[in-house]
Amino acid sequence: MAKDVLCEVNSCKHWAAGNKCNASSIYVVSRSQKASHSDETDCKTFEPKV
Repeated sequence: MAKDVLCEVNSCKHWAAGNKCNASSIYVVSRSQKASHSDETDCKTFEPKV
């Protein structure tokens, strides 16, 4: 897995200092048949902070 996965979603429980993602794995899906831009994808790893 990538060493430094960056994320700006500070409402996610996997968000860490320095905009790092500290999830043990990342799951990203395509919202269209064939994504060609980042806005056509979603991060399914997101979990809200409690």
